[in-house]
Amino acid sequence: MAADDHRPVPGAAERPGAPGPARPEHGGRPPVPQPRARIVLAEVSRREDRADRTRTELAQQTRVGEALVRGLVRAQLALALRLSLVVMIALGGLPWLFAIAPSVSEVTVLGVKLPWLLLGVVSFPFLIGVGWSYVRLAERNEQDFTDLVQRPER
Repeated sequence: MAADDHRPVPGAAERPGAPGPARPEHGGRPPVPQPRARIVLAEVSRREDRADRTRTELAQQTRVGEALVRGLVRAQLALALRLSLVVMIALGGLPWLFAIAPSVSEVTVLGVKLPWLLLGVVSFPFLIGVGWSYVRLAERNEQDFTDLVQRPER
């Protein structure tokens, strides 16, 4: 073996910080040993918790992920149907009330007949309130879904 040949000797350890022959790239000094990093597989597997698995199932559209999303969609649909029913009863019931009880339709408030006041003025704040309620409750459903997905395993 020639003096300028720097190939490793067969069987010699090839790890950082291992003692070895002096090399010219270090000025003839042996390399400074590097601190060793300890890798434990048990710690790595503990990091992947239930939330990561659930997010993966959602992203990969597995059966569990589909069931979770289907549950969220059902909750949002049920909320929309309940609030639609409230609007239909409240606003749809007013014409029925005025048809069944004509004396109510003859009542005037500030010179305006009650049907015009209720259907033309009061209905808009009512619809805004129902819309605000829907947004708030839908966000609560989504937050519950997010909490379910990110909940750590017990």
